[in-house]
Amino acid sequence: MKQVHVYYCGRVQGVGFRFTAEIIANELGIKGWVKNLPDGRVEVLAQAEEGKLKDFLARIKDSFSSYISDVSLDWSLADNGFKGFSIG
Repeated sequence: MKQVHVYYCGRVQGVGFRFTAEIIANELGIKGWVKNLPDGRVEVLAQAEEGKLKDFLARIKDSFSSYISDVSLDWSLADNGFKGFSIG
């Protein structure tokens, strides 16, 4: 199991980003959370098999490429601390 911690920059708040991320995560069986940050970014912490996480990231990119100006990713081993995927 892997974990990816992601920060999305751009016009990513107020466009359905968190709702869409939650739907995609639930479809793929990904655990973690997504939340808006006060500085306008969206933060995601997701845990699953690496292939599912890459699919998750690709689907978010496909859905919001016109809104995302920058992405910061940090991969690590998952600690299995989540039961599902939530919006924070």
